[in-house]
Amino acid sequence: MAASNKRAWIFILPLLIFILAMVMFYFRLGKETDVKITTAMNKPLPQFSLPLLSDTTRTMTNADLPKTPFLLNAWGSWCPTCFVEHPFLMQLHAQGVPMIGMNYKDELPDALGYLNEHKDPFIYSIQDLDGSYGLDLGLTGAPETFVVDGRGIVFKHVTGEINQENWKAQIEPCMIALADDKLTDDAKINACN
Repeated sequence: MAASNKRAWIFILPLLIFILAMVMFYFRLGKETDVKITTAMNKPLPQFSLPLLSDTTRTMTNADLPKTPFLLNAWGSWCPTCFVEHPFLMQLHAQGVPMIGMNYKDELPDALGYLNEHKDPFIYSIQDLDGSYGLDLGLTGAPETFVVDGRGIVFKHVTGEINQENWKAQIEPCMIALADDKLTDDAKINACN
C-alpha cells in the first residue's frame, strides 16, 4: 500500500504546484508589471570609494563630486545602447554640462579603449568593476543616469539612454531647477518629476 501512495503523490504533487501557480498568476492579472527602482531618489548618493578609471591607483570618494548639479552616467564598453547615447553625451559635454562617468562591470582595457575611440565626455569616470556601487544606487543596467544636485542628492533617475527628447523635456529642466538656489527642495523635486 505504501508504494501505491508514493506513486499517487508523484502525480498529485506536480498538479498541486501547477494549481497554486495558476492561482498566483490569476491574482496578478491586470496589475502593473513595471518595476520602478527608486532606491537613491531624493537621498544622498551612497558613499563610495572607487578607483579612478584613468588612474586606478587613485581613489575617488563623494568628496570629489562636483559642488554644482551634475549627471552621474553609468556606462560600459559592452553596452550597445551606450554607443547610441555617446554622441549625445559629447554634445552635452560641448555645452558644458558636468558629467561624472561610472564605468559599470567593465574590464579596464575595454573601458579605456572605448573612451579613447569615442572621446571622453566626463569630468572623470570611476570604476565599478564588480557592480556593487551600482546595486547601492538601484541600477538595473546601463546606460542609466542620475541627476544630482551640488550637495550630492539624487533628484532624478533615468533608465536607458539620454537623447534630445528626454533631455529637453525632463533632464534639462531638472538641472536648471537644481541650480536655482531660490527654489525650495519641494519645488526642485516637482521640477524633476
